[in-house]
Amino acid sequence: MIKYFRSRYTGLNRNLILKSNMRDFAFIFVGVILASVGLKGFLFPNNFLDGGAMGLSLLLQILTGFNLSVLIVLVNLPFILLGAKQISIPFAIKSSLAIFVLAIMVHIIQLPTITDDKLLIAVFGGFFLGAGIGFSIRGGAVIDGTEVLAISISRKSSLTVGDFIAIFNVFLFVLAATIVSVETAMYSMLTYFSASKTVDFIINGIEEYIGVMIISDDYEIIKEMIATKLERGVTVFRSDGGYGTKGKAMPDKKILFCVVTRLEVSRMLLEVDKIDQTAFVIQYPIKDTKGGMIKRRPLH
Repeated sequence: MIKYFRSRYTGLNRNLILKSNMRDFAFIFVGVILASVGLKGFLFPNNFLDGGAMGLSLLLQILTGFNLSVLIVLVNLPFILLGAKQISIPFAIKSSLAIFVLAIMVHIIQLPTITDDKLLIAVFGGFFLGAGIGFSIRGGAVIDGTEVLAISISRKSSLTVGDFIAIFNVFLFVLAATIVSVETAMYSMLTYFSASKTVDFIINGIEEYIGVMIISDDYEIIKEMIATKLERGVTVFRSDGGYGTKGKAMPDKKILFCVVTRLEVSRMLLEVDKIDQTAFVIQYPIKDTKGGMIKRRPLH
């Protein structure tokens, strides 16, 4: 009997992992296609920029004439290596694949000139690129690594993730205005605004950190999983029982609470599902955090 339940549990976990990976890669694939359209159909032919690592790649292409596909890989490579250390190896692998496929798509895809209107180029170029970034994040990866660096710096300084990204992009646009033209920098700021709003829409407006509350009869196992497997801090609250859907009094329960970055939420939900698919999970955005154990424990 024990072997039966153990094999059933293992099979269930495999199905969950398979479904989760298929969903993630579907999101990433859609994201790469949309980002490719934004780059080759709007921004690249018209020497427009975006913010972040993608904007830096476009600026370097304008200045050096070097192949954009190669620049996308080279610029994002340090961020992916940092993500492997700060977030997780699976995240780094997914992001590496996404960026590599994006580079190939940008190299081989050929699109006709969609519009010559600079306002439409800025708005819709930002829209398609932002949608691509947003869907990639939904799949647990990034195709613009600036956010990984921002998360890392925010853990070691008083800057928030949003503060660092804003500073990075101000520097990038000032550089574009100085080296290329003021007009290009102004349209590029509009592109970035369009892209950032699209990213927020695609990922449902989630912020840099997500607070997760979990109510489950298997709270001890889930607590151990969060602390050891995910290497995150977890707090246990005692709750008074209320009334169930049928009007029956419910026993007192324990509530687990932890804070993770938005890039780690999908993995946490998967691990909770492996243990208890009926667990009640609440997510809500957190602007920023101080103290606690948001980053991984140092190795001894």
